Amino acid sequence: MQYLITHFSEFQLATVGTFLIHESVFFLSGLPSIYFERSGLFSKYKIQKKNNTPEGREKCIVRLILYHVCVNLPVMLISYPTFRFMGLRSSLPLPHWTVIVSQIIFYFILEDFVFYWGHRILHTKWLYKHVHSVHHEYATPFGLTSEYAHPAEILFLGFATIIGPALTGPHLFTLWLWMILRVLETVEAHSGYHFPWSPSNFLPLYGGSDFHDFHHRVLYTKSGNYASTFVYMDWLFGTDQGYRKLKALEEVEGKKY
Repeated sequence: MQYLITHFSEFQLATVGTFLIHESVFFLSGLPSIYFERSGLFSKYKIQKKNNTPEGREKCIVRLILYHVCVNLPVMLISYPTFRFMGLRSSLPLPHWTVIVSQIIFYFILEDFVFYWGHRILHTKWLYKHVHSVHHEYATPFGLTSEYAHPAEILFLGFATIIGPALTGPHLFTLWLWMILRVLETVEAHSGYHFPWSPSNFLPLYGGSDFHDFHHRVLYTKSGNYASTFVYMDWLFGTDQGYRKLKALEEVEGKKY
């Protein structure tokens, strides 16, 4: 961190630096699921047996690059003064680890709450047809589809990701760590694979790929599973009933559907 703050301005680090970190983590974590799907590697852990077409994967990648450059990057540039006003800093020393951890936990809980309600709104008839249906073009998701969405949705649901940091004014290191963890979480949820080492097998209340995959393969009016990270919001408001019934049926019959 010392090298970065010595050689680059805070504006450069908070905007271009954040963008480059996001792109690196997103594509490096998202591309493997395309390779798995094309090669058949780990096929026994694939949630759906259907594969995407090469044209579909290419379309996703091209549009992602376009959206990231034309939507994400400008938003990062424009929002910097707001974050700076709310207390964002890049100077040393770094915050104590307890501050970093507590802020990250707060961000995850708040993001999940805001995302849940925003996502439910996007599943109303008009908004789904004109906005959210873009994200659901991929009924069989793979890692990179996690950020494939209408520009209006990118801005709308992106609010859930930035509201926590905007409220607390974190150190830039904490912001980067939050972004990295959030990207890894959403890529895993859209990966299309449920491994023995998947986080949902170890973390209580974590949704993960199996939970979110159900959301993509079911008719939008019945899909449920709207939360981004955890399962308790859908449980509290009864929007996971279809998923729970399917899991119960799979357990009784001893096979996956």
